Amino acid sequence: MRRMVGERLRDVSVLPKAHLHLHFTGSMRHGTLLELAERDGIALPDSLVEDWPPQLSAADEKGWFRFQRLYDVARSVLRTPDDVRRLVLEAAEDDVRDGGRWLEIQVDPSGYAARFGGITEFTDLVLDCVRDASERTGLGMAVVIAANRTRHPLDARTLARLAAQYAGRGVVGFGLSNDERRGRTEDFASAFRIAERADLLLVPHGGELRGPDHVRECLDDLGAQRLGHGVRSAEDPALLDRIVAAGVALEVCPVSNVSLGVYSDLTSVPLPQLLAAGATVALGADDPLLFGSRLAGQYATMRAAHDLDDATLARLAQMSFDASRAPSHVVEAATRDIAAWLA
Repeated sequence: MRRMVGERLRDVSVLPKAHLHLHFTGSMRHGTLLELAERDGIALPDSLVEDWPPQLSAADEKGWFRFQRLYDVARSVLRTPDDVRRLVLEAAEDDVRDGGRWLEIQVDPSGYAARFGGITEFTDLVLDCVRDASERTGLGMAVVIAANRTRHPLDARTLARLAAQYAGRGVVGFGLSNDERRGRTEDFASAFRIAERADLLLVPHGGELRGPDHVRECLDDLGAQRLGHGVRSAEDPALLDRIVAAGVALEVCPVSNVSLGVYSDLTSVPLPQLLAAGATVALGADDPLLFGSRLAGQYATMRAAHDLDDATLARLAQMSFDASRAPSHVVEAATRDIAAWLA
């Protein structure tokens, strides 16, 4: 697992990867944010302009509020269907540049409904943009619809029914995001049952800002099949054994973990412990717009922080496909090319 001294380093940007943890607005290029804001005369805070990427922390509610405020400001620059189309295309281009073969981009349509004619109309727009971007870049793409745990659980039920309507038509999963310290996870169980009946992948956030106790809630109350983050499962060996036995994958986002103050530095992200326990881990970029690092950067930082050898990086790449809803032909081609990268 550890790299040998003098070992040749292969280029991680050409290692085939699936990207399973990327938020919609958070995928925006910084240059696009600045350009769209200037076009419409939107005043951006200094932390999104000359002080970018912003200094963040989510150690308390005030820190999370600041993070969420920056996200909401960034979302406000998306004014037209062409803006949405540009965001999706550029996210696809950036993933392809980083070796991406498959992307499951996560979006909460209710955050855009007022400007784009409602949640159904916005979902139609996003799926059309995804199809277009996939055709233009060659990147396989799908959508995860996510509810916001700071809103009423009935809103989550509405979004789960929306996701179920599009199951098999571009939507592959249903999630639950925002500050995991807010709301009661069990109150969202009925929404996840709706998604489960539609055979959608159940992918709530958990185990980042809260510890193993919240991971258990996601497993017990929501039936999580893949966890957004889940990295703090490493703090509880019995829980980690349960996750491994159940085949629940963890979407680990190292740079955002450090940026939000979950860990003090990249060497503290417990990736080696997760892998040693046999966990399925898919590295993700979370919100590149706010954290300043995209998909290949997660592999590069973990290689440097933990001295990972290329066989371990290839294993991580393979696990990202294993944890995805990518079609079999995408997985098979990626598997061949991962082996070729390592050879």
